[in-house]
Amino acid sequence: MEESELLLAINVGNTNIRFGVYEGKKLIAHWKLATNRGWTSDEFGMYFVNFFNYEKLNISDVEAVIISSVVPPIMFSFEHAIQRYIKKDPIIIGPGIRTGINIKYENPRELGADRIVNAVAAYELYGGPAIVVDFGTATTFNAISSKGEFLGGAICPGILISAEALYQRTAKLPRIDLAKHEVVIGRNTAVSMQSGIFHGYVGQVNHLVHKIKQEMNEENVKVIATGGLAKFIAPETRSIDEVNGRLVLEGLRIIYEKNRNEA
Repeated sequence: MEESELLLAINVGNTNIRFGVYEGKKLIAHWKLATNRGWTSDEFGMYFVNFFNYEKLNISDVEAVIISSVVPPIMFSFEHAIQRYIKKDPIIIGPGIRTGINIKYENPRELGADRIVNAVAAYELYGGPAIVVDFGTATTFNAISSKGEFLGGAICPGILISAEALYQRTAKLPRIDLAKHEVVIGRNTAVSMQSGIFHGYVGQVNHLVHKIKQEMNEENVKVIATGGLAKFIAPETRSIDEVNGRLVLEGLRIIYEKNRNEA
């Protein structure tokens, strides 16, 4: 990819869509959009155009587009928007795409594209063995061996889902915002809920990372946190070594480099 040519990397998640524009290996612009499954291709297209204009970038300089998605219903409109407004056929993470990671999952087709992309980025940037904790709509724990094998992992409800379920499934508990409290013993209902949700989640992360490390049975396992709530939760844990909020975008760039000659 020439220096003046741009790569548009896109991760379509259940809650948000993340965009990153790369010039070579340098991320020169990034933004986030709420995932709206009802949007038309023209609505997505207008956002592409507006974002590029705001960043004073020329959309015609985009050489390639690469996408990871865990939201199949959105993809028809989304792909059409890219084809119409960016004039490119996107590379979509899936079967046949070279990743450099040996996937040990029983059925690799069940594996979310974002988990694969995060594993690629973690192994390329930090080496193995590694554990990637992605704090998204769901929180995923992904184990990568020292040989670059995706071993599997664990999935649990995200902290926002947990908080919302507590409100929806009880008669008197209120809807609350997430908040950190130094004390665990709350003196009112809202603080008690915030304390239980936050500190309980921190304990869950520490325990799952500990158990995964035991099962991996490797030394010097690096634990990398990513996702929208990583900076909120990770500092309170004793198990996370690094926070990288752009891990999925870096993974998409790396996978594009591995597949660019076939694009």
